[in-house]
Amino acid sequence: MNKRIISFVTIIILLVSVILFSAMSGSIRVTFMELIQGLISGTNNDVEVVKDLRLPRIIIAIFAGAALSVSGVLIQAVMRNPLAEPGIIGVSSGAGFMSMLMISIFPTLFFYTPLFAFLGGAIAFFLVYSFSWKSGLDPLRMILIGVAINAIFTSLSQTFNYRGSYTSSMVQEVTTSTLSMKKWADVEIIVVYGTIGLIFACLVFAWCNYLALEDKTVKSLGLNVNIARFVISSIAVLLAGIATATAGLFLFVGLLVPHIGRILVGTDHKVLIPFSALLGSLLILLSDTLGRIIIAPNEIPASIIMALIGGPFLIFLLRKSDRVYGT
Repeated sequence: MNKRIISFVTIIILLVSVILFSAMSGSIRVTFMELIQGLISGTNNDVEVVKDLRLPRIIIAIFAGAALSVSGVLIQAVMRNPLAEPGIIGVSSGAGFMSMLMISIFPTLFFYTPLFAFLGGAIAFFLVYSFSWKSGLDPLRMILIGVAINAIFTSLSQTFNYRGSYTSSMVQEVTTSTLSMKKWADVEIIVVYGTIGLIFACLVFAWCNYLALEDKTVKSLGLNVNIARFVISSIAVLLAGIATATAGLFLFVGLLVPHIGRILVGTDHKVLIPFSALLGSLLILLSDTLGRIIIAPNEIPASIIMALIGGPFLIFLLRKSDRVYGT
């Protein structure tokens, strides 16, 4: 078996294992057989609690991890920058701020929260891209401007939260990075929009591969570079907005996962995109599960666990590997 197949099989086995462990563990513990029988019969009260409270957050963690990871892959392809990531360049914070703003104004349009998040993420991405352009794209300038845009939208969100009203506390729950108290309505939102975004991402893998080449070379192959960048960027922003609007802000996922993916399965986006989706799902779900059981019955937000895992692990990978992007 080659390295790619081994990597896919390993990730799938780990993901399934963590899903089962997460469903069975916590303040209410059930065995595997109790879980299966209870889901079928609907007569086990403990399993009903698991079904209503635990399963929604598991599904949301899986889709949020996949969306953020694939968004990171696409943004790095567009920007040709291994340090580009939705959380770092301000896409996630822009999406979060717009979600809070629009839900506070139009609370009945909750199902369309991902579309509001997409708008905010698109605005943030446009600002980063436009301010970074100066006779071409400079990777370092792009990251520095992205950090500034991220700080602006984060500050706006914090200012919005300090209004002290009920609406403010309600919309804060929309963008919190704690996956507790998520409902099946939230699952419906992220599954619908997330599936659409992930399917679109898989369809543009060839364009992502082309963008690794020089623009002149890509044009000679018959691809309109600007259109390709626009389409891929739109998909990336949609995915980041979906994840932020439903699950909250998570750093390092869109940065760490593509880096690991390139080491394990290579730089071909036909393979890298689905692998990153699986690995991102595993990391977010593992973070949420650990945060839920470490100090039970209290919880540590999944974003904190993700940062504790992602930060040191990324430093370790960068020190151990000379191959960062596209080589």
